[in-house]
Amino acid sequence: MALLRSLLRCRSVTPDDAGCQPILAERLAALGFKCECMPFAEVSNLYARRGESGPVLCFAGHTDVVPPGLESDWSSPPFEPTVRGGSLYGRGAADMKSGLAAMIVAIEQFIAANPEYAGSLAVLITSDEEGCARDGTLRVVETLQARGEHIDWCVLGEPSSDGQLGDMVRIGRRGSLSGKLTVRGIQGHVAYPQLADNPIRRFAPLLAELHTIEWDRGNEFFPPTSFQVVDLQAGTGFPNVTPAELKARFNFRYSTEWTYQTLQARVEAVFAAHDLDYELKWHLSGEPFLTAAGDLIEAVKTAIQEHTGKAPLLSTGGGTSDGRFIAPAGTDVVELGPVNATIHKIDEHVAIGDVITLTSMYRRIMELLLLRPNAD
Repeated sequence: MALLRSLLRCRSVTPDDAGCQPILAERLAALGFKCECMPFAEVSNLYARRGESGPVLCFAGHTDVVPPGLESDWSSPPFEPTVRGGSLYGRGAADMKSGLAAMIVAIEQFIAANPEYAGSLAVLITSDEEGCARDGTLRVVETLQARGEHIDWCVLGEPSSDGQLGDMVRIGRRGSLSGKLTVRGIQGHVAYPQLADNPIRRFAPLLAELHTIEWDRGNEFFPPTSFQVVDLQAGTGFPNVTPAELKARFNFRYSTEWTYQTLQARVEAVFAAHDLDYELKWHLSGEPFLTAAGDLIEAVKTAIQEHTGKAPLLSTGGGTSDGRFIAPAGTDVVELGPVNATIHKIDEHVAIGDVITLTSMYRRIMELLLLRPNAD
């Protein structure tokens, strides 16, 4: 809890690490980890490893947090950790500084009891998960791949739990593909539509069609792909003028039934069937990924059952995470962290008992994966 409090006092709003990673690096270096600072642009990244052989078990997470909003709305200052009713309050308490503190202490406990183990331990931490995420985990993974370094298993400390600690773990995530659209027309007087070309009228049938398409029905692990318009702008501000331009943004959260290339091609085919002058730019936040049944999932399930008496639900729901950058390198990824009920909210908090139990779960995962006779 002392480590968690020190992290919560750092005003690490994306992409500012605000001193969190040096705190963590000092703890890891004392355990014999080789700590590498990997700054890219304004983003701070830390990669630490102890051991030279495989398999490699990596704990990953982020030090950055979303802005706290109006601090006067908080019951206590968002960057001054405060205990109330058995919970610790502060921005980042659940998402995800409690996960980071639990990881570090679990590693300390594991190494104290098992200074020699099969394989290697690693820690990957970024300060840009909540932001655009271009210079964070993605760049670190690219660096590791370029030098031939492979991570076999990764546990992300994202707040995956729903109602109680360990009731849900993420074994995959949907892909996220966004479009930025401009539809061009000709401005004119509303009374003379024959002399103008209203881009709103051009776009309306296309928008209706996109909303009625059944993109897929999902599969065993993923819900159906969803399409959502998140921004739509047109007009001059005058009631008697039709606009010259319409701008829109939309997003697909898509399942493994698609790749981003096939989804883009399907959308562009719909556009091609309509008569409009447009420009469409794409942004891929991440492809969908799914961790298959194997050693990592079994270790996580066992650790949870031993501490809670219940088997977790294996889920691919929620938003995106940095798992989307780690999994494509051939790494098995699972997200296990605290309850997510208050993340990004005013008075974000985490139950103190959950942080202690989560630490024990992480330690047990290490024991199950790195102390096996055949772990090498």
